[in-house]
Amino acid sequence: MTVANRAESLREVDLFSDCSKKELQHIARKAEQVDFTAGDNIVEEGSGGAMAGYAFVIVSGTAVVRRNGRKVAELQPGDSVGEMALFDDGPRTASVVAATDMETVMLSRRELKGIIDSTPSVAHKLLSELAGRLRKANRKLYG
Repeated sequence: MTVANRAESLREVDLFSDCSKKELQHIARKAEQVDFTAGDNIVEEGSGGAMAGYAFVIVSGTAVVRRNGRKVAELQPGDSVGEMALFDDGPRTASVVAATDMETVMLSRRELKGIIDSTPSVAHKLLSELAGRLRKANRKLYG
């Protein structure tokens, strides 16, 4: 997968949707392609450790999200897994398993921090998206 293909995949994710083409290419250069086979665990609820600092964007295939053993969602191309892991060390809030063979773009917290340090405009865009999510969650909880 080329840098341009990774950049286009990242553009589909709300977190990065406001980034310019140049910013997306910068992020895509730090991301890598990771493939999963049907049945593979992508992330495990409650886990930390080595895979805790990574997020994945689905390029092809589907995944199932389970929380407390119950299916809560099915993810498709353009969806992402684990975005919050890019910002903190908290445990995974759900398990995600590849339902089919999958192609993903993986980005680490370490790489994203380097991108933010070298390209502060990315930080402003990410903070704006996260603030919007927090407002939406507050409205849902408190009306």
